[in-house]
Amino acid sequence: MFDDVIYRNLGAHDDSVVLGPSFGVDFGVVRLGEMDLIVEVDPVYVVPQYGWRRSSWFAVHILASDVAVSGIPPRYLFVDLNLPPEMSDDELRILWEGMSDECRKLGISIVAGHTGRYEGISYPMIGGATMVGVTARDRWVSPSMARPGDVVIMTKGGAVEAAGILASMFPEIVEREMGAEFSKRAQEIFWRQSVVEDALALSGLGLRDGVHAMHDATEYGVWGALIDIADASGVGIRVREDDMFVEDDVSEVLRIFSGLTGISADPFSAISEGTLIAAVAPGRVDDALSALSGRGIRAAAIGEVFKGSGVLAVGRNGERRVSPPEQDPFWPMFFRAMEMRGGGRS
Repeated sequence: MFDDVIYRNLGAHDDSVVLGPSFGVDFGVVRLGEMDLIVEVDPVYVVPQYGWRRSSWFAVHILASDVAVSGIPPRYLFVDLNLPPEMSDDELRILWEGMSDECRKLGISIVAGHTGRYEGISYPMIGGATMVGVTARDRWVSPSMARPGDVVIMTKGGAVEAAGILASMFPEIVEREMGAEFSKRAQEIFWRQSVVEDALALSGLGLRDGVHAMHDATEYGVWGALIDIADASGVGIRVREDDMFVEDDVSEVLRIFSGLTGISADPFSAISEGTLIAAVAPGRVDDALSALSGRGIRAAAIGEVFKGSGVLAVGRNGERRVSPPEQDPFWPMFFRAMEMRGGGRS
């Protein structure tokens, strides 16, 4: 569909479009003289069940993360809010003030937008937004810039988003299985679902010099992000499974819900907003890990980029080619938990 319909119909040609739409790349780039604009577009994603504070934080960081993987901090936000009729003025006030507060912390100005209530709109997609970063010409990176010889770094481990959402949406289940103290701690995983700090920490190595490519592990998790970078860059990536990691609290949450739902979840195939995959120059790996550690972000070098194609995983049973996951295991696990609670798929 993308090759046959979307990419063949992109309106008027303009030489100022330096980076247009492409699969596995999070943003586009428009050149205005000696400046480049990093432009990212996504839904305004709001889940009231997270709580309005969490929802407003998450809505901003989904957008900000996809600009930050360019190595450039997000600066401007344009928002179209298409609100469901049942959303009250008080709920809108809490959500909007929370989004504004988070933008203020990140140095993002809200420039323009549209707001209205419309029949047929329902959560979580309540509009769309464009986030923009500004930089000097060619001072950015994209997931299409990984080079043979680069070292691949992963931050925070796999399944961050899967565990963060499950623990926040079903705290009573986690508390029943592991106690109130662990449930409270597990709900804090939610706040790891951003790569803004990770990506901007690595940008200090030098864009296109120290760090060559960055990508957020969203749908299909770590494997999906690795495949995206390999395909976009036209290279192969070989990873060492023994060096890949999952945080203990994340593993525990997945274990709880696998037992509850009967659905197993490969933590590296599960949605993981907040996990950054980066291709770094081989001589800057120690600097990269130090920059991340200095901000309290756990990271590991998990593999290398080579001249070839696809993603190869090296484990105790030899080497295997990684195929794109057929389904992100988070979603059937999540909906099964909702059905068992009696909430259906709403």
